[in-house]
Amino acid sequence: MSFVNLYKPPEPQPPLDLIEQYGPDPYDVNFAFPLHLETLESNRVRRLTPFIPSLHGQLYWDNVSSSYQELFRYYPIIHNSLAEFLAYIEKYYRSNPEFILLAIIDKTRPDLAHPELGGGSMAGVIALLRTSSAKLCTEIGYVLVFPAFQRTHVATHATGVLLQYCLRLPSESPPGLGLRRIQWISHPKNEASLRLARRMGFKGEGTLRWTWILPEEIADGDAPRGSDPCAPCRGLHSVVLAVCWDDWEQGAK
Repeated sequence: MSFVNLYKPPEPQPPLDLIEQYGPDPYDVNFAFPLHLETLESNRVRRLTPFIPSLHGQLYWDNVSSSYQELFRYYPIIHNSLAEFLAYIEKYYRSNPEFILLAIIDKTRPDLAHPELGGGSMAGVIALLRTSSAKLCTEIGYVLVFPAFQRTHVATHATGVLLQYCLRLPSESPPGLGLRRIQWISHPKNEASLRLARRMGFKGEGTLRWTWILPEEIADGDAPRGSDPCAPCRGLHSVVLAVCWDDWEQGAK
């Protein structure tokens, strides 16, 4: 029996225009799970709220652009402009119902210049990735706290709030998603990320080797073989940690 392979690479997509970058109005987060906003807050984090480009995009870029190289030192991605970042969010987050990006609002610091935030200041972003109803699992990722809010309560409270949202049962009040496993993946050298995860009850499970091909601009990785088809782009290993429902019930919460 003969066979053919008729696969063709997809055609490059044209850049998103400004309207497409900011998404529809009202903004459709397109997340396949209920957003229990009453669970997504603590006494210091007013709330984790869906990231809306028209509301949060410029604030995000204003806070990261001047320190971009340092902030993204351990990330496997790089954006050179707000437009690139918004195109990334549209393609990989809003278009995927298993992903959602959330803005962190710190209610201990009012921002009188931006009353549209509902009180408090935007302090960073945090995301859920690959959230599966079939496997009852997700991953906390894209945890980025703005420089002015680092070494404060923000990262701890945002992570804790998200764990409550994921691991509380739907029958509880306030309700959660009732997931069984929450994963955290970190660059092996990102000590701040690893400390935060362990402090929040995540347990180390091992290292996945060669999980990312880094952009050529990122040199903090491992060199591939000389004939590697993506050389000279370096590779990245990933440390995997997780907190599961039984850890949660046995004291992590």
